[in-house]
Amino acid sequence: MLAPGSTIGILGGGQLGRMMAMSAAQLGYKVHVFAPDDHSVAAEVSAAHTRADWSDSAAMAAFADACDVITYEFENVPVAPLLALDQAKLAPGPLALEVAQDRLSEKTFVSELGGRPAPFAAVDSMADLEAAIAQFGTPAIVKTRRDGYDGKGQWRIASAADISASEVAATPMVFEGFVTFEAEFSVILVRGRDGEVRFWDSTHNTHEHGILAHSVLPAPAIVGEQVEAARALAQRIAEALGYVGVMTCEFFATADGPVFNEMAPRVHNSGHWTIEGAVTSQFENHVRAIAGLPLGDTSTMAAKIVMDNLIGPEAFDIARHLSDPRAHLHLYGKREAREGRKMGHITRVG
Repeated sequence: MLAPGSTIGILGGGQLGRMMAMSAAQLGYKVHVFAPDDHSVAAEVSAAHTRADWSDSAAMAAFADACDVITYEFENVPVAPLLALDQAKLAPGPLALEVAQDRLSEKTFVSELGGRPAPFAAVDSMADLEAAIAQFGTPAIVKTRRDGYDGKGQWRIASAADISASEVAATPMVFEGFVTFEAEFSVILVRGRDGEVRFWDSTHNTHEHGILAHSVLPAPAIVGEQVEAARALAQRIAEALGYVGVMTCEFFATADGPVFNEMAPRVHNSGHWTIEGAVTSQFENHVRAIAGLPLGDTSTMAAKIVMDNLIGPEAFDIARHLSDPRAHLHLYGKREAREGRKMGHITRVG
């Protein structure tokens, strides 16, 4: 069990790290952020900040020496520099990053555990793409195997002509057959060091331009009918990874049952509602788990909860947002409100 006053290291300097650091401070911990960013919104609320490239082995080693436990706030932290560190300090371990960073590896891993992702195939050439289209049909989605998020690195195609040969040749990709679904939902769990697993209620998630826009409770009836099977798969994934902390799996609710979409080895945008809407938030429970503390109650505290992302310049219309007395406004400290950039969120409870 991590004693109060100990230091939690966070790899990554974005808003998830910021909210995690605030929960860590509430429990009496210091936070040290490692991030290459010139401006880290997580570092603004933390005790220390190492600003260095991921490949700077001396800086990484000094950071690790200064921390009692180390965790992640996003899944694209390079794995190789972490393998030189004391693995007992990493929570979750690097295997979760390895699986989640490669969409092909992730889908293969989940399939081997009995999960059902969309039909998929590796795409390393136009011939591979044409073979996948012949096997699974169109429309379909072609995604880069690595680094894509919030709709980036993705193409919806009706034929092979919808993506250029140069784009296919530029990076390894994965083909995903189209899934007809009634709702998107996420399963967010926390797993403690003793193997205990707890789940939050699953929200109905809606996306705009590939970015999560709204998460709503209660979810439609079809989600309630399929959440037990989805939770069972998410727990198998966590246990197979020896996972410690909060993990998220996204699903499509279909006429044939839940279809796995992707996993995130971290706290998640669709769980932001838990700050005001659950007995224990995803951020606090992540800190509890990696610190070896008892897990908190994940029960929902209201019959209806709505979380809206604030994307782009609209985020700074603060007076309008707060004209609703039920609004809990969270701004992430980002200075430049670009179109398509997550700047904050609002949660309304009840």
